[in-house]
Amino acid sequence: MKTKSRLFYTVIFSLVLALPMVAAEYEVDKKKSNVKWNGKKVTGEHYGTIKLKSGTLEVEDNKIESGTFHMDMTSIVNEDLKSKSTNAKLVGHLKSDDFFSVDKHPVSTLVLTNVKHKTGNVYVFSGNLTIKGITHPVSFDASVDVDNDKLTANGKIEVDRTLYDIKFRSGKFFPDLGNKLIYDTFSLDFNIVATAGAGTAMLITK
Repeated sequence: MKTKSRLFYTVIFSLVLALPMVAAEYEVDKKKSNVKWNGKKVTGEHYGTIKLKSGTLEVEDNKIESGTFHMDMTSIVNEDLKSKSTNAKLVGHLKSDDFFSVDKHPVSTLVLTNVKHKTGNVYVFSGNLTIKGITHPVSFDASVDVDNDKLTANGKIEVDRTLYDIKFRSGKFFPDLGNKLIYDTFSLDFNIVATAGAGTAMLITK
C-alpha cells in the first residue's frame, strides 16, 4: 500500500513539473498611473501630463515579459503655464500637425518586446514606440516591484521627436533659429501601477 502511495505521489509530482509555466496578466490602473512629458528649448522648458488609455503587462516569475501601453494624446495637459489663454494656446499647438497631429493620431502606443535584468530591481526594456502612426525602437531603464497581485514600475523614455515627423523649430531641419530653437529630444517619465485581476492567469507553453 505504501509503495502504491509513493508511486501515486511521484506520478502527480511529475505531472506538475511537466505543466507549462504560469504567467499572470496585469492591468494598468489608469487612475493611479501617470505619464509626465517634458520638452526643452533654448529659452526654457514646458512640461505636463498625458493620460493612459489602457495598458497590460505579462508577468512570469515576478518578471515582466511583455506589455502594451496606449497613451491618450487628446489628454495632453500643460502644467507650467499659469495663464489660461497661453496654456490653451500651447496645448492647441502641441495637438496640431506641427507636433502630434492628435486629430489624425489620437493614440500613441508602446509595445514592450524584450526585458533584461540590469541590477537590483532595475531592468532594461526594449520595445517599439508608435507616434503619429510612425514606429521606431526604443530602449530604457525602469525599476520594477512585484508584490503578489500588485506591480509598480517607473522610468523615463528619451524620445527623438524628429523620428516621428515632428520637425517644428528643429535645428536638424531649420538652421539659424537662434533662441527660437526647440531641442529634438523630449522625455516621457512614467509611473505605472498595475494589478493582476481575477481570472487573468494563463498557461504559457514552453
